[in-house]
Amino acid sequence: IPNSYEFFANYSNYSYDGDLEGGEVCDLNNGTVFESLFIPTLYSMTFVVGVLGNGLLLGVLFQSRKRWSVTDTFILHLAVSDVLLLLTLPLWAVQFASEAGWEFGSALCKITGTVFTINFYCGIFLLACISVDRYLSIVHATQMYTRKKSWVVHVSCALVWSFSVFLSIPDWMYLEPAKDDRRGNKAECVRNYHKFGLDVKHQKIIGRGLYHTLGFFLPSVVLIFCYSCILWQLRCGTKGLQKQRAFKVIIAVVAVFFICWTPYNITLLVDTVELNNSSIECGMQTSLDKALTVTSSLGYLHCSLNPILYAFVGVKFRRQLLNILKSMGCKLKTNIKLESLTRRSSIWSDSRETSNSIAI
Repeated sequence: IPNSYEFFANYSNYSYDGDLEGGEVCDLNNGTVFESLFIPTLYSMTFVVGVLGNGLLLGVLFQSRKRWSVTDTFILHLAVSDVLLLLTLPLWAVQFASEAGWEFGSALCKITGTVFTINFYCGIFLLACISVDRYLSIVHATQMYTRKKSWVVHVSCALVWSFSVFLSIPDWMYLEPAKDDRRGNKAECVRNYHKFGLDVKHQKIIGRGLYHTLGFFLPSVVLIFCYSCILWQLRCGTKGLQKQRAFKVIIAVVAVFFICWTPYNITLLVDTVELNNSSIECGMQTSLDKALTVTSSLGYLHCSLNPILYAFVGVKFRRQLLNILKSMGCKLKTNIKLESLTRRSSIWSDSRETSNSIAI
């Protein structure tokens, strides 16, 4: 899967950079066979589940648009970001499944890769924005975004999108279809680091460092800090049922984020260290390539899990969804009492204590 900061095995040490200095020339066909079986299957499943889940999420948001809270606005942008990212997956799946590889041309390679990168970063940054909003609301009882200043949340979202577009500039510059005879001579939409005559390894290290810092480390620090403070604050509260519900949701949010992305970041860090190892064995590099493929794929499952984490575990979301289904004539058997949702708060929370900050 082509991405700005080398999320995939074909962005590793052997990615169209020529032979390794002082090392042996490795046959990477085994890696391409593994990718052609693993990636199309997993991405097809991720695409279907993610588009259906986020589509349902957008539908409920649209039906409840008159009662949107601040967090609902962030959730809307997060769902749109996830959907746009998911829409690029079929093209990458075709690339790995086809014997010819990338057959969609240079322009679509740049556009698709850039869109993928924009929405990846946008999703990560929006999660950080949501955590900061909750932290200020619960821990400090401060509303960064108020009804009288609704424009602030829209400006925040615009800044997130703009910064994500800025981070995608290298993709627009470098991405193009290329072939490597060590990978079956099939065309792949990848970064051509030889394009401007600069040091290849240096460019890779800079790109990976930028990804590790902005795409994982800083968002992780924000998530851990904000949710740790929130959990401590809720632990000191007195409403047992609401507190337990908030504990479960917050722990699920943080746990799934790290379960999905930590394995890939560790693997990529190891691969980055090996960039300076000119004597790395082919077996070691092949194993790293496969590990990058598997762990990066696990990471992108996160965008299909967001609707579950931020919606389906929310009592008020389920009630809203049941209302919509019943209005369409569906006969459903449920023990859930459908209460009035006229209060202006997030449709994802049923807790008065955290209704304006916990959007799930």
